Amino acid sequence: MARFIAHAEFAMSGFHRSPGARPAATRLAGTAALAAALACAVATPLAFASPAAQYPATAKRPVSDTFHGVSVSEDHRWLENGASAEVTAWALAQQRLTRSVLDGLPQRASLAKELAQMIGGNKAMRHGFELTAGQVFALKRQPPKNQDLLVVMNASAETASERVLLDPNLLDKSGKTTIDWFKASPDGRLVAVSLSRNGSEDGALHIYRTDNGKALPDLVPRVQFATAGGSVAWTPDAKGLYYTRYPQGQERPPADANFYQQVYFHRLGTPAQRDEYVLGRDFPRIAETVLASSDDGHHLLADVSNGDGGEHAFWLRSRGENGSEGAWRLLAGFEDGLRAAQFGRDGKLYGLALKGSPRGRIVAMSLADPAADLRSATTVVPESEAVIEAFAASATRLTVEALLGGPTELRRYTLAGEPLGTLPAPAASTNLIGLRLKGDELLIGSQSFTRAFSWLRLDSAAAEPKPQPTDLAEPPAFAQDGGLPGVEAVREWAVSKDGTKVPMTIVRRIGTPLDGKQPVLLTGYGGFGISEQPRFKRDVALWLRHGGVYVQANLRGGGEFGETWHQGGMLTRKQNVFDDMIGAAEALIKLGYTTPERLAIQGGSNGGLLMGAVTTQRPELFRAVVSQVGLYDMMRVENTSNGAFNVTEFGSVKDPAQFKAMLAYSPLHQVKDGTRYPAMLFTTGLHDGRVEPWMSFKMTARMQAANPGSLAEGRPVLLRVEADGGHGIGTSLAAGVAEQADIFAFLFSQLGMN
Repeated sequence: MARFIAHAEFAMSGFHRSPGARPAATRLAGTAALAAALACAVATPLAFASPAAQYPATAKRPVSDTFHGVSVSEDHRWLENGASAEVTAWALAQQRLTRSVLDGLPQRASLAKELAQMIGGNKAMRHGFELTAGQVFALKRQPPKNQDLLVVMNASAETASERVLLDPNLLDKSGKTTIDWFKASPDGRLVAVSLSRNGSEDGALHIYRTDNGKALPDLVPRVQFATAGGSVAWTPDAKGLYYTRYPQGQERPPADANFYQQVYFHRLGTPAQRDEYVLGRDFPRIAETVLASSDDGHHLLADVSNGDGGEHAFWLRSRGENGSEGAWRLLAGFEDGLRAAQFGRDGKLYGLALKGSPRGRIVAMSLADPAADLRSATTVVPESEAVIEAFAASATRLTVEALLGGPTELRRYTLAGEPLGTLPAPAASTNLIGLRLKGDELLIGSQSFTRAFSWLRLDSAAAEPKPQPTDLAEPPAFAQDGGLPGVEAVREWAVSKDGTKVPMTIVRRIGTPLDGKQPVLLTGYGGFGISEQPRFKRDVALWLRHGGVYVQANLRGGGEFGETWHQGGMLTRKQNVFDDMIGAAEALIKLGYTTPERLAIQGGSNGGLLMGAVTTQRPELFRAVVSQVGLYDMMRVENTSNGAFNVTEFGSVKDPAQFKAMLAYSPLHQVKDGTRYPAMLFTTGLHDGRVEPWMSFKMTARMQAANPGSLAEGRPVLLRVEADGGHGIGTSLAAGVAEQADIFAFLFSQLGMN
């Protein structure tokens, strides 16, 4: 499913679906002891400009591996052993150093207070909608509650009809239990919910009644993990459900505990140990499966991804007239270039095809034809100049999210593909499809860098459809008139090393002088075909409020210009992503916004790899770097369980050409002793199931060893470890505020901001 989900409420760059983790039993060994130690870490504020300031001692124990005749060495592999008392002591010493520096910054306390006020003034927002049995289910973000609630409304999604079904904040007073996902039964009487703790994404399935919120005795373990996600589809009679399942007990070796995801069937009221295998034994080790049912329940679709590189296969099972389950049949394989599929309301299955059309075209096949498949399906919406990001097939209309290099617009068609025009939308905005309501009604979302997110109700069949406002997402209290007055977003183009033009959006106060003195924060991602689109973000508002300029670059590896743009930044072409980011930094200096002493960069997950690569390649370009839950050792990524899912995106050291490309940019191996690097803040979470915490441990150690005097110089290399967090998904609201206060205090101090 290739998603790096947004980091709580606070990510300044996209965290979508990510890189590396070992099986939970091995990965989390010793975590409890380390978490307890970190929770108690206190330190006296450190004057890091003092000549006496030093980093904690870190042992060097060289280890070498040979790949294709090339010897590759590192000094800190011992930090991979999270169960070691020595690693615990080292991490605790690093945490004390980090706290001594960050807590000693004069801006930190006031920034934490300001962030808490901005978040505390937020209004409720609903998302993750599902229409079932004449009811709309949704997740509700309601500050200051730490976790989202599960709510239900009437078929028109009117908030006056809303009631709470499940509040995880009551299940766990610490605020560390989150709802991974949910699925209501066809009759609306029950809802299946995956719950996990501490940001681990290691979820078990619970069943709740929707009339009183009480839990049934059913409990199904290991339906969800960070590697391949998780999914559920109910039977039409609501007496059982199909679900994704990871290996149990001794079914697989420990190294395969988070692989070989398969589909099983659970009948309500029976023990999970008696659940039946359904599908997936022949799928790849790194398969990721998403299940979906047609509205009438007669068809079950399995969307199977081959890791995270964008290859999908689709399997369909249909019921016979007597209600019996038919055989599974393959509608499209990994090689056929289908990216997504959706049941229509007209007896058809619609698909998004990329083969021969890298910007996408929509195809349709009849579900009544037992010989039909997506490979030979009829094209109804041909490829155009815009990228098809997503679509919705309602009763008589197709609505398409058309991506234009970052911003999106919504285009309408008949089900036969006849164009019906584009919905009016603000310039440079993100416009998305949130939910198919009854008939041709849709919930659509809209936002921009300067205008807060809103949900609108739309009758897509109207001759001149006019989106109607709703109160499903109210603008936060800090927004004035629903936005940021006096702020503008302008589009500029950088030039990469190979001459490719790379777009970037610059968010600034109107009248910002181009005098080279602006504190600039540049972000990017560049991977997995994920598009960086305009978003209204609280942390950007805070950054602008204090005189900063915010820049988002649309790098290759993303999907902003289709599959060609994605493939231009993957596998042996990954260096293009880093060249694009460097080109964006150089353009900001050339345009007169800033200088290297006032330029900071930030990214997370795959964007953390980006941070490490551009920092080691062009350290003189930046004053400060914030790298969150990032990948840094590309020689060992595929040895981690989630990292194995990323081989189809990054490549494998087993392939000579891919190994050569990966070694050339692997941040850990490109650090040079004696180099004057920017100040760096690495962040990680002990329960991260997507990127191993030791990635940040090793990179921190290597950077500190390369220039041990950087702490005294005032360019510290710091490691921030969240004891009760993971990759960012499920992070509590309070923990998110604390992390962002640390990040902003670090950036303000380095860029000389008040």
